[in-house]
Amino acid sequence: MLELNRSTRISTSPDKYLRRLTTVTLTLFALFLGVVGTAAAQSKEQKARQTVEKSRLTVETFQTDDIFTRNYDGYLKTAKGFLIIPQMVKGAFIFGGSGGSGVLVARNEATGGWSMPAFYTLGGVSFGLQAGGQASETLIIVTNERGLNRLLNTAAKLGADLSVAVGPIGEGVGAAGITADLIVFTRNKGLYGGVSVEGSVVDVRQSWNRAYFGEDLRPSDILIQGKGENPHADPLLEAVAKLTGSEAD
Repeated sequence: MLELNRSTRISTSPDKYLRRLTTVTLTLFALFLGVVGTAAAQSKEQKARQTVEKSRLTVETFQTDDIFTRNYDGYLKTAKGFLIIPQMVKGAFIFGGSGGSGVLVARNEATGGWSMPAFYTLGGVSFGLQAGGQASETLIIVTNERGLNRLLNTAAKLGADLSVAVGPIGEGVGAAGITADLIVFTRNKGLYGGVSVEGSVVDVRQSWNRAYFGEDLRPSDILIQGKGENPHADPLLEAVAKLTGSEAD
């Protein structure tokens, strides 16, 4: 009887050890996943903040261009929104394609002010030879409600789902009569052009919206319903207000 009990203790001891080892391993793995998840969220928030800051600089660059503001003053004052891509890079985007990340801000029709930014990507951009593979900054004027509403939904293909016009820049260049949903302006080392967005796709960067605002907000929540608040975006909205002669919300 004694031998049986001893044998039982010996046979069950490895099982207890394995259970304890499994419990410790799972606990450590859960802690590891928590640390990785927190770091990833912080990284997305940091990238989102940097994109907002760079977008402000892009707006200020266009705002200080007298020819641009003079030629397109009417479109700037009546714009429904702006899609700002502070850096589009050739062959350095998702899966080796060309494009970049940016923000969309929308006009509050009731107050004339501007919404908090929602985060987007623009992929599949075509760089011309004159671009030289360098990064370009892009400002897209959303001219009508149709254009804004289409951007609120799923991925939109420029030139198919939305009509696009490339904004010509230069002394004596007329800007009247443009009826496209979007007017696109790109700058590379101070020069306009060199990049074509025809056929490119605009899509929501939802994970950045979540990281930046701390809650899972859709573009319509941010841009139309006015949900989400982050004082970090205030300088960007002030720059947009200055560009359009309006005011930030």
